[in-house]
Amino acid sequence: MGRFSFHRLARRELDEAAQYYEAESPGLGSKYLDAVEDCVRGVVEFPGAGAMIRDHVRRKLVHGFPYALLYREVPGRLRILAIMNLKRRPMHWAGRE
Repeated sequence: MGRFSFHRLARRELDEAAQYYEAESPGLGSKYLDAVEDCVRGVVEFPGAGAMIRDHVRRKLVHGFPYALLYREVPGRLRILAIMNLKRRPMHWAGRE
């Protein structure tokens, strides 16, 4: 797997969603984290896989959950900008680098 990094707010979004799912049903938080990890692995291996949505930002859906990974290619790595809930505040991530 190539190199990638999370924006600090994307990391927070990931953690908060995992905690929410775990509180809803024990084990579901781990399934969510596994699904996000699979999504990250996929875009690191195939960076062009996500749909271009704005200014070199791509979106890849997280399988089985209403979330999308928003990322962009930067020299030598991928920058994960947001773990976006598809049902709330769709543009909250705009302006992240």
